[in-house]
Amino acid sequence: MRNQAMVPPFGEGRESDTQQTKTGAAVDCGWGRLLFGQTFESAEALVETMRAEAPERRDIAVYVRDPHVVLSLAPQEMFLDPSHTYRLDLATYKTARRRPAGFFIRRLASAGDADAVNRIYATRGMVPVRPDFFWSQRDSRAVTCFVVEDELTGNVIGTVMGVDHGRAFGDPARGSSLWCLAVDPQATRPGIGEALVRHIVEYFKARGAAFTDLSVLHDNEQAIALYEKLGFYRVPFFTLKRKNQINERLFVGPGPEAELNPYARIIVDEARRRGIDVQVTDAPGGFFRLSYGGRTVHCRESLSELTTGVAMSICDDKAVTRRVVERAGLTVPAQIEADGREALEAFLAEHGSLVVKPARGEQGRGIAVGVETMEHLEEAIATAKLYCDRVLVEQRVAGEDLRLVVIDYRLVAAAVRRPARIVGDGRATIRELIERQSRRRAAATGGESTIPLDAETERCVAAAGYGLDDVADQGEEIAVRRTANLHTGGTIHDVTGEVHPRLVAAAVAAARAIEIPVVGIDLMVRSPREPDYAFIEANERPGLANHEPQPTAERFVDLLFPLSVPTAVRQAALLEGRDRCSA
Repeated sequence: MRNQAMVPPFGEGRESDTQQTKTGAAVDCGWGRLLFGQTFESAEALVETMRAEAPERRDIAVYVRDPHVVLSLAPQEMFLDPSHTYRLDLATYKTARRRPAGFFIRRLASAGDADAVNRIYATRGMVPVRPDFFWSQRDSRAVTCFVVEDELTGNVIGTVMGVDHGRAFGDPARGSSLWCLAVDPQATRPGIGEALVRHIVEYFKARGAAFTDLSVLHDNEQAIALYEKLGFYRVPFFTLKRKNQINERLFVGPGPEAELNPYARIIVDEARRRGIDVQVTDAPGGFFRLSYGGRTVHCRESLSELTTGVAMSICDDKAVTRRVVERAGLTVPAQIEADGREALEAFLAEHGSLVVKPARGEQGRGIAVGVETMEHLEEAIATAKLYCDRVLVEQRVAGEDLRLVVIDYRLVAAAVRRPARIVGDGRATIRELIERQSRRRAAATGGESTIPLDAETERCVAAAGYGLDDVADQGEEIAVRRTANLHTGGTIHDVTGEVHPRLVAAAVAAARAIEIPVVGIDLMVRSPREPDYAFIEANERPGLANHEPQPTAERFVDLLFPLSVPTAVRQAALLEGRDRCSA
């Protein structure tokens, strides 16, 4: 963030952002306009203003008088947002006795900040802000955007936006409102969301506001619990939105795809966007059938009929996968099967630190990393055998876990996956910090990512000198898992734009050796920018979610239905391929 050109902090300067019209007040917030319903002369005027919503934006009409009347004028275009309005009286608001440590809050002030905010919005399924918004609106006093910066890394890990109603339309009630509260789901610091809410309400209180309102979806229990803890209470105000693609899930009701996990849903959403027919065949298992132009393909998440049974069986057995890619020229770690104490003792003595894993399995189940004693090795083998009778013992390669998603033998996304860790605050126990972080990860991944409170977690915590019910010192970072698997709380950090070409070549070579059109190749690397690696495994059903901003679902659907790709895009890709061949 530090190398970005600095600009005047967003929210300082002239009052130039308010669009005052004859029919009411509308404030541009980047993701759409905030329309103050009480300032409109008639329901008809509000409807006409809402009809001017820009493409890919989400306008919100708040404080709407007689929403039933507005809806009656445009029942096919508008809907009543299923959100509650909450209010905090600033005259009675009490500041926190203790401020959280490890991060600080400041105004958004650079292009890097804006990119980070949009990245966080993407991970939370929120509408991104157009690139020029923050700079065209930097003189604003009506709209203010704050970000949270991690003191250790300098990364932006949270954001909130506030609107001053007095500056927006001369509100005689001296109101204000909070919007777009979002925390990076991979942030390890506790208390970020609460700190952001407190900061924005204290900012408005210092400027003479009487209250702060917010709108929250009725089923967002975690957020509602936070707001009520801080003193917010329900008020009878209603919000209207337009029926558009962004809002679709709010007004059409839950369909069969609502029961799909995020890895299936990201593909289904992309297919529907293109007009491809979707039939959910087994929601709990992630199965669905796509049909377009006379062609039908049955899928289970990113596993489709295009992947052969042979390719799938190669990936299913980690020992076979290793042999196949080794013959293709990839670098692999030393490996033996867990059979015979004498051989295991010799292997441990030779390599010092080992990885134990079931020969067959997924989602990090039964894997132990950093095994350094025979006692621990025997325990890890026993645990792995709960998932598969055959257990592999492998040389541990130091470095970071790099996942490369290869579709149609081209790299689509590369991400470093890091094991779950927590940061002590001097108050909560390690168990409580793990549970809090699990809730944040689960909320961001549809329940797919949580940190298990099992023997492996206890072992990792013990290695740091603690028990689960101990309190870590403020600011102390503790690794609570050794594996970086998403399902055990691991985090994903996009490195697609910086991954070394040799790593890309290795991933594509592995995919071609297995003859699999969609695969996640896992390598251990010193750095994604360096060429050295060791092959770990291949996943025949890689999760395509959580790789923002890379177009994983788009490229998957391209592979299944090339005719659904716009003609101009297909022609450009064809020309690019011809240029490569002639070069």
